[in-house]
Amino acid sequence: MLRDALLAQRGGLIGWLPVCLSIGIGAYFALRFEPGPVIWWSAAALALVMLIAARVLAVALRPVCLGLALICAGAGLAKLESLRMTAPVLGFRYYGPVEGRVVNIDRSSSDAVRLTLDQVRLDRMDPARTPGRVRVSLHGDQPFQNWRPGEVLILTAHLSPPAGPAEPGGFDFRRFAWFEGLGAVGYTRTPVLRLTAPAGGWPLRVFTTRMAISRAVQAHLPGEVGAFAAAVVTGDRSGMGQGSLSALRASNPAHLLAISGLHMGLLTGFIFMVIRSGLSLWPALALRLPVKKIAAVCALIAGAGYLLLSGGNVATERAYIMVAVMLVAVLLDRRALTLRGVALAATLVLVLHPEALTGPGFQMSFAATTALVVVFRLLRGIHLGPRWFKPVASVIISSAVAGAATAPFAAAHFNQISHYGLIANLVSVPLMGILVMPAAVLAACLAPFGLAGAGLWLMGLGLRWILFVANTVAGWDGALSHVKSPGPWVLPCLTLGLLWLILWQGRARLAGTIGIAAALVLWIQTSRPAVLIADSGGLVGAMGPDGRALSTATGDGFVAGIWLENDGGPVPQDVAANRSGLIPAPRGATVQMGQHNITLVRGKTALAQMQGCGGADILISNQTDAGPRPCLVLDVAALRKTGGVALDLDDAGRLIVTTASQMTGRRPWVETAPVIIAPLE
Repeated sequence: MLRDALLAQRGGLIGWLPVCLSIGIGAYFALRFEPGPVIWWSAAALALVMLIAARVLAVALRPVCLGLALICAGAGLAKLESLRMTAPVLGFRYYGPVEGRVVNIDRSSSDAVRLTLDQVRLDRMDPARTPGRVRVSLHGDQPFQNWRPGEVLILTAHLSPPAGPAEPGGFDFRRFAWFEGLGAVGYTRTPVLRLTAPAGGWPLRVFTTRMAISRAVQAHLPGEVGAFAAAVVTGDRSGMGQGSLSALRASNPAHLLAISGLHMGLLTGFIFMVIRSGLSLWPALALRLPVKKIAAVCALIAGAGYLLLSGGNVATERAYIMVAVMLVAVLLDRRALTLRGVALAATLVLVLHPEALTGPGFQMSFAATTALVVVFRLLRGIHLGPRWFKPVASVIISSAVAGAATAPFAAAHFNQISHYGLIANLVSVPLMGILVMPAAVLAACLAPFGLAGAGLWLMGLGLRWILFVANTVAGWDGALSHVKSPGPWVLPCLTLGLLWLILWQGRARLAGTIGIAAALVLWIQTSRPAVLIADSGGLVGAMGPDGRALSTATGDGFVAGIWLENDGGPVPQDVAANRSGLIPAPRGATVQMGQHNITLVRGKTALAQMQGCGGADILISNQTDAGPRPCLVLDVAALRKTGGVALDLDDAGRLIVTTASQMTGRRPWVETAPVIIAPLE
C-alpha cells in the first residue's frame, strides 16, 4: 500500500523539491549550536549514500532517498551562505568619528533617515576588525539632506553591535544583520559632512540612477503621493511617512509598497499584452513571426530592467524569478502558471538566498502564489457568471484567496490581522493594474522627450485613491486586531500541513489537516512569559490581569514596543506603565511571583544604598554591581551576556530563568557563549 502511495506521486515530485530544501535550511537556522566538521561530513556522506540508493533501489523508494539528500543539501546551502557573509562585527560600543561611502538610503521606524555606509573607517580601529558596513540613523539638525549615493561622508556617531532578541526566542536582529552584511548600527545627533563627491563602480551608478529617478518623481508629485510613486517605481521608501505606512499596514494594501510579485507581474503582463496586441495589428507580421514569444522576450527584458532599477533586493529578485519562469514557459510552449513553475521559482530563490526562508516576504509571497494557482486550477471549467462579470469575479476571488493565504503568516510575523483587508484590496489592487503600472510605463516611455509628467500625473491619481482608501479603512472601528506571537513550531507545522494538503496525491492528502490543526492548537496554547527583563537592566514587564505592566513610562521604548506587540496587545508605553502587575518604586519596581520577589533598582546611587538584596530573590539593575549579594544579581554586565531574560514558574513553584543567549546558542552571528541559569528553589 505504501509502495502504491509513493508511486502515485510521480509527476508532481518537483513540488517537493523546495519543500525538502526548506526543511534542511530551517533545521540549520533552528539549531542552538553550530555543527562541527564531523556533522557536516556525516551529512555529506548521507546525501551521497541517498543519491546512490536512489539509483539502485526500487522506483517507489527513490523519491524518499532524493528527499533526504535534498534536506542535507538545504542545510549545506544555509551553512555556505553564512560562511560567505562572514565579515567583522563591532564588538563594543563606539563613539567617535565615522567615515564611509553611502550605499543605501532608507527610513527607520522612528521616521529618521538612515544611511548605510561601506568602506568604513573608525578612529584608532584596525581595518581588519572594522565592520565592512554600518547603518546610521540621522537625528538632530541636519543642514544637508540631499544625500547622494557614492559620496563619502564623515560624522560623529554612536555605534554598537547589532542587537540580539528583545526577549528569549524573539526575532534575532543579529542574524538578519549578518546576512545583510551589517557589522554595526547606530545614530548621530551632529551634522553629517560631505568629504568627497560621488564615485564608484557600476552598482553605485545604478543606485545613483535610482535615487535620481526617485527625486524626479517626488518633484513632480510632492507629498505622500510622490513618495508612494517613488517606492513603486524605484523601491525607495525613504520619503514615506510613518502615518501612511501605518494606514497601509492596518488596511492591508501595504504589499503595494514593496516591489514584489504583483508589481513585476503587472508590469511584465502589461508589456506582454501591449507588444503582442501591437504586433497582431499587422497581419503580415502576425502570420510570419512568433508574436507571443517576441512579447514574452520583451516582457522578460522589461522585468530585468525593473529588477535593476529597483535595487535588486531579495523580494524583487524573487518576483522576477517567478515571472521569468512563467515567461520562459511561454517561450517553450508550456503552460505559464503552474505549481511546477512556482516550485522552480522557490527552488532558485532558496539556492540564491537560503536565509530568505525565515522572512515574511518569502513566506507570504509563495503562500499567495501557490494558493492562487491551486484555487484557479480547481475553478477551471466552472461557470462564474456572465462574461462581463468574470473579471470582477477573478479580482474578488484572487484578493480573497491571497488574503486568506497570507493572513496566518502576517499574523505570526506582525502580530496583527486586518479585518477589512479584502475590501481595501478590492478597491485598490485593480487600480494598480489598470492605471498605476500602465501610467508608470507611459512615464518611462515619455521621459526621454521630457513628457514624463503626463504619466506621473496619471500615477498620482491612482496612488492618491489608494492612500485615501488606506486611511479611510484604517480609521474604521475594529479595522485591526492583534494576536500573540506563536511558538517556534507553529509556522513549520502549519506550512507543512498546507503543503501536504496541496502536493500529496491521493486520499492521504487529508493528513495535512492534522498539521494545520496541530499548528492552531499550539498557537492557541502558546503562553507568554510572566516577567520579562530588558538586556539594559532598565525595564521590567510583568503580565497582569489587564495585560503586561511596565516598570517605566519612558526609556527602552523599542524593547517595550516589541514585548507589547508579541503579547498581542500593543498600547503606548505610558499606558502599560500604569497597569497593575508590579509595584512601582521611585527608582525601580518590584514583582511578586509566587513566593519569589523580583526587584528592579535603577541608578548607581540607589544600588549602592541597597543593603543586601532588600529581600529580593532576583535583583535587577541598569548599573554594574560591585559586591557579592545573597541573591541572583542581573546587573547590566550580566545582562549583556545573557541578553533579554524571561521568568516563569514551573509546576513545583520554582522560578525558571530563560535567557535570550540560551535560546539562540552559539552561532556565527552570535559571539558570546550561551548563558543558562538553573531554576531557583
